[in-house]
Amino acid sequence: MKNQEIRATFTKETITVYQAYNKNIALPAIRNNKFETPFSFHRMTWIKPSYLWLMERSNWGTKSNQEFILGIKIKRDFWEKALSLGVLTHPDKEIYSSGFDWEKQFSNAKVHIQWDPERTLKGGKLNERSIQVGISRFLIEEFNNEGIQEIIDFTPLTKKINQLRKQGKYKEAKRLLPTEKVYPVPKEIQTKIGIK
Repeated sequence: MKNQEIRATFTKETITVYQAYNKNIALPAIRNNKFETPFSFHRMTWIKPSYLWLMERSNWGTKSNQEFILGIKIKRDFWEKALSLGVLTHPDKEIYSSGFDWEKQFSNAKVHIQWDPERTLKGGKLNERSIQVGISRFLIEEFNNEGIQEIIDFTPLTKKINQLRKQGKYKEAKRLLPTEKVYPVPKEIQTKIGIK
């Protein structure tokens, strides 16, 4: 059992994913609910539905060029389209018939899927694994122009939670975390992306 499941904040229409950027990318994105240069439309952008996983990655928005935490509400139909186009970043024997088969699919993939250990509020690793979805340059315009419904600035909340963590007030910090529950991935997509 791999303990791979998508946990996220979602509604009937949208799912929230997280990214961290510097102010030159983040502020126009928050203002316009879409990205513009200097955001790169020529390389892969990774979106993560796990807030705590991004906190681990960005060190609670304190790493250079990751000072702004964005919650990006994307339409569920785009999210599921992206998942359906996904190829894992490693050749899982249960999914791909051979290393060659995986390599061929991976080199042509519009979307990359990676599973990483989920994190706790204190930064510890859990047995459950969390999904990261890499949107390639072949799908990035569609992500930006049609997939995104709203971009929310999570930076003030992130600073507040981190402050409480530093003070050892984990109970109070936990109350402020975005509520994430298991996302119902369509059966045919589950098998493709390694959800057991």
